[in-house]
Amino acid sequence: MYSSIKSAKELWKALDKKYKVEDVGMKKFIVSKFLDFKMVVSRTVMSQVQESQFILHDIHVEGIFLSDSFQVTAIIEKL
Repeated sequence: MYSSIKSAKELWKALDKKYKVEDVGMKKFIVSKFLDFKMVVSRTVMSQVQESQFILHDIHVEGIFLSDSFQVTAIIEKL
């Protein structure tokens, strides 16, 4: 009545297309957040390390695999 979509399959495809695009955008956002993370002098090292670990956890939750050597190199670079 309120939708132009006639079948459940069409509805499924439309929703899948819409939310998969948002999912990819979220993954890009999380990875860019990790890459843009910078250590600053005004905050304690431990709080900043914890924040970077939270970002890495979010990356793993999204199903993105980053090798251990890349993670270590990126964190050393940020220090």
